[in-house]
Amino acid sequence: MMYNLLKGKRGIILGALDSKSIAWKVAERAHEEGAIFVLSNAPVALRLGTIAELAEKTGSEVIAADATSIMDLEDLVDGAVKILGGKIDFVLHSIGMSVNVRRGNHYTHQDYNFTKTGFDVSALSFHRLMSVLYQRDAMNEWGSIVALSYMAAQRVFPDYNDMADNKAYLESVARSFGYFFGRDKKVRVNTISQSPTPTTAGSGVKGFDGFIAYAEQMSPLGNATALECADYTISLFSDLTKKVTLQNLFHDGGFSNMGVSNAIMDNFMKDFQPEETKVVEEPKKTK
Repeated sequence: MMYNLLKGKRGIILGALDSKSIAWKVAERAHEEGAIFVLSNAPVALRLGTIAELAEKTGSEVIAADATSIMDLEDLVDGAVKILGGKIDFVLHSIGMSVNVRRGNHYTHQDYNFTKTGFDVSALSFHRLMSVLYQRDAMNEWGSIVALSYMAAQRVFPDYNDMADNKAYLESVARSFGYFFGRDKKVRVNTISQSPTPTTAGSGVKGFDGFIAYAEQMSPLGNATALECADYTISLFSDLTKKVTLQNLFHDGGFSNMGVSNAIMDNFMKDFQPEETKVVEEPKKTK
């Protein structure tokens, strides 16, 4: 359903790669809700993905930007304001990658140059993006900035590797920078901790199919899909959430508050073989 929640609003959406991307779904929903926006991704991602198709579908322009470059982000923000004809009302940061994950490096034995690259792309880029928006006074009052996270920022998911550290930093930046953005610009900043979602990027994590199956059985409402995440993001971009800021918002079907579910326990007990109690005979008494 469409509600015109973003009618007249201008935005920047970073990170759409292909139709599996959450950012792609957000762009489609933002367009349906009446927004105009600029799409952006790194030059290499633009070559590998199909963002031109999304741009045509939503009547948007694409600006290539490496999120690790201040100059690229300045060009993106300045270009978006010019193309859209005014200050920005909403921004989505949907960027993340781990070279260690791609190369199969275990968390306990990382290549730290890869670690720095992943941190720069996945986490520091969020601070850098908000710094440019803040310094250029590019956001309208009551605007909204959202970044996508995952609950490995709080809990251990062994194969999520250094991306867990990146997400923890991302969430911290949202709170710390969000304070100044709220105080000085009346702009809200939040992160969404989404269910494991079968995106092109997420599927690179070892055992990701297991993550999805486990979370589906653990969550009372089941996993949230990419489209459902897009709907939630749209609500945070809208005027209906003007006083929601500095939050890490779990959008995971209830997974984050579960200890165990009946479904998980039933599956566990099927394979559980308790040790047989050994009967130890008392030694016979000798006369």
